[in-house]
Amino acid sequence: MKLKLLIESVGIQDVPGMDNPEVTNIQPDSRKVTAGSLFVAVRGTAADGHAYIENAVEKGAVAVVCEEVPEALKAKTTFIVVKDSADVLGKLMAAWYDYPSDQLILVGVTGTNGKTTIATLLYEMFREMGHKAGLISTVCNYIDGEAFPTDHTTPDALVLHALLAQMVEAGCEYAFMEISSHAVDQKRISGLSFDGGIFTNLTRDHLDYHKTVNNYLQAKKKFFDNLPATAFALTNLDDKNGSVMLQNTAARKLTYSLRAMADFKGKIIESHFEGTELLINGQDVMVHFVGRFNAYNLLAVYGAAIALGKEPEEVLVVLSTLRSVSGRFETIPSPLGYTAIVDYAHTPDALVNVLNGIREVLANRGRIITVVGAGGNRDKGKRPIMAKEAACLSDQVILTSDNPRFEDPDDIINDMVSGLAGADLDRTLCITDRTQAIKTAAALAKKGDVILVAGKGHEDYQDIKGVKHHFDDREKLRELFATQQR
Repeated sequence: MKLKLLIESVGIQDVPGMDNPEVTNIQPDSRKVTAGSLFVAVRGTAADGHAYIENAVEKGAVAVVCEEVPEALKAKTTFIVVKDSADVLGKLMAAWYDYPSDQLILVGVTGTNGKTTIATLLYEMFREMGHKAGLISTVCNYIDGEAFPTDHTTPDALVLHALLAQMVEAGCEYAFMEISSHAVDQKRISGLSFDGGIFTNLTRDHLDYHKTVNNYLQAKKKFFDNLPATAFALTNLDDKNGSVMLQNTAARKLTYSLRAMADFKGKIIESHFEGTELLINGQDVMVHFVGRFNAYNLLAVYGAAIALGKEPEEVLVVLSTLRSVSGRFETIPSPLGYTAIVDYAHTPDALVNVLNGIREVLANRGRIITVVGAGGNRDKGKRPIMAKEAACLSDQVILTSDNPRFEDPDDIINDMVSGLAGADLDRTLCITDRTQAIKTAAALAKKGDVILVAGKGHEDYQDIKGVKHHFDDREKLRELFATQQR
């Protein structure tokens, strides 16, 4: 693509003295620049791309998009000065791939918990209804059934637009994606055209990055603020921040609730480990999901499907066939008569939701043994809260290592223990080795009990000092149960 055509696509009409070379690729990483690259200098959280402009020019960049021109390099290449290069990067990528999001019905899901479940179930529902669809999520990206591994909840602009372009090429009509607060703040979703947005809930998370809950809230809200009038904005009315998301949006406002009058109203009739009986807008449906938090997720899925023009009867039929997302309240029965549940819950609120869901079904007919840790190099403030919530809602807690990253796992566990006292401390064990923690929980469990292994869910690794070592909670449990005899 010619440089002038490319930059005109993002509203830049005139750059004095600019040549019009062929651009072979767009690149924000100077290490990947090749002859013909358009280098975009982005100010990131770990590094500032402006510091690598000279390197990019030396490697053959035909032009540089930046916020500030280095004086010493002014004569060496064409500089295109913009106010926000991260925002422009997304728009350039959209133009490069011929605006793939305009050719899809694109729905984004944001919130602290529930994003993966809602986005994945929408993807599965619309494929079940006969549509080609794509999914961008924490667990895996999919293009009409073909899996593509992922490292981030929301990919960077280069990967994101490339994925959407592949979806268009594969004939997809719909795309559903998780929208992380980091992605909004870092302009990763710039250049995308959304047809709908869903808000799940907001509780403490990612304060290592956002610093305050309000900053975290505003990042989520910005996604809704930018939705067009042609889109829908669906929010959880029972979350105190649900209505905040709708304050400044131009999109069509829709709500869902288990407690208040809403466009999509739900009620839990009966719950057990095999599923839940729900009433949705007066219609009864049996679903293969457990817990109040999942009732909210299913209401969001139902509401979004209706907002996208589907008939309520068809949506309910498909909803009754859908299954839990990998690593989300995933049940693994033991031959000895107890049940293990693996869940990604890694925030205090998510842990409370899962434990309350278990308690609702158990109804005091068995004990809950919780194995949980906290990630290293992340928000330390939630660690004692996680331990406290686990101890309050469990009969036995085993604190263990999660993804320690570059921290000492024992230090993380000590941070968690600081939230405990008295009886909570008495029913808590600390076992750093996660395999031994899971084995200990199994040794303590009796018929009718439930073991919750929380924090990692679908993850098949432990991140230790920058190295990802294979580790899957579900594998550990299945291997353990295979040795058990009734």
